[in-house]
Order: sequence, then C-alpha cells, then structure tokens
Amino acid sequence: MNTLRTIHDVPVFLCAAEGEPIAGEREALDLIGDASYQGARWVVVPAERLDETFFRLSTRVAGDIVGKFANYRLGLVILGDISRHTADSSALRDFVRECNRGRQTWFVADAGELEERLRG
Repeated sequence: MNTLRTIHDVPVFLCAAEGEPIAGEREALDLIGDASYQGARWVVVPAERLDETFFRLSTRVAGDIVGKFANYRLGLVILGDISRHTADSSALRDFVRECNRGRQTWFVADAGELEERLRG
C-alpha cells in the first residue's frame, strides 16, 4: 500500500514494494496523480517495482519517467540496490551519478540515505 510520510518536514509518497511494475509514462502519471493529490513533494519508488526496461537507457523509459516527474515538479527517488544494472552499463552509471547531483531525481540505497538527502 502506498503511504504519505513526512521526513524532515518534507511530504514523501512511498510506493509499496509490491504491485504493478512501473513500465512507462502511464504508470508514472498514475503515481504523480496519487502523490500530488496527497500533497507530496517527493515520490519514492522501490527499485524492484521498475520494469527492467527502465535500466536500459536505450529504451528511453527512464528518460520518459524522469521527464514526467520533472514536468509535474515532483521529485523522484529510486530506492534500493541497482548495482546489478549499473555493473553492466557505464551509461546507466553516468545517468545515476548525474541524477544524484541534482534536486529532481535521486538513486539511494536505503531509507537512511534518503533521510540524509532530505535533511540537506
């Protein structure tokens, strides 16, 4: 079940680990709608909820999803271990590194790292 939680005074929409895979813009828009309705500023998606195509940049799925969140001015956090994906792709490693430098999309390993980022 998706829940809204406040972390360091920031409303964060936490997606459940189980559920329909997030495979494209349609699922992203559903999340954006739910999160916006509840007043969230960030949406946290467990890495295991993302369809495998998200991690293959050539499919443009990651760019489409990240772009939707940016258009609606909602932050996106991918939570969990994605090392098996980044080990196979220098482009994905670069994408993750660039995202983590900004204030729109973050890839974090665990809840502690998310809390630290939101504190900053």
